[in-house]
Amino acid sequence: MSMDRRESLKLMALASVALAVPGCARSDVEHAALHAADRVARQLPDVDRAPTTLTPAEYRTVEVLVDWIIPADDRSGSATDAGVPAFIDFMLEDAPDLAVPVRGGLGWLNAETTRRTGVLFADAATADQQALLDEIAWPEVAAPEMEPGVRFFTLMRDLTASGFFSSKIGFEDLGYLGNRPQGGWDGCPPEAHEHLGLDTP
Repeated sequence: MSMDRRESLKLMALASVALAVPGCARSDVEHAALHAADRVARQLPDVDRAPTTLTPAEYRTVEVLVDWIIPADDRSGSATDAGVPAFIDFMLEDAPDLAVPVRGGLGWLNAETTRRTGVLFADAATADQQALLDEIAWPEVAAPEMEPGVRFFTLMRDLTASGFFSSKIGFEDLGYLGNRPQGGWDGCPPEAHEHLGLDTP
């Protein structure tokens, strides 16, 4: 597969929108998502907003974790650069049903890292962080005893993608040009269709 992880996350976020819009074509959903971006951005918290739901230790863990999910690259900044930790804390304020699995998952992540290394996740060596994440990032091959971590990582991956692609950095990564006339659109590339399990155009 030629698509990189960032492209996959972008398509995952857009696909989740498509699931809620029966009968919409992939191009319709992408068009609607991009043109809603300005409205979404005006409702997002500032990048440097102090956490109101997560503790400082939990927030620090989130900062490290989301940058594993979307690291900086030669195209744009990382999830933390985009304000994803502030976005996640902001989301938890009015969503106790979401706060419980997020905070519980952060506790699991720190407990498992401490059991293995003697330190919290954010303080662990990069290799130790990656080793644990590799065990929970791929549900199809994860060991049964890692199921709580798998569920948590899947939730955090979705939240990270949503926060990143709702941010200014994310808009630029999407190539969002604003509400202006376009000369044309070539459609969704075949590799994206393949990635989403859709019939090629």
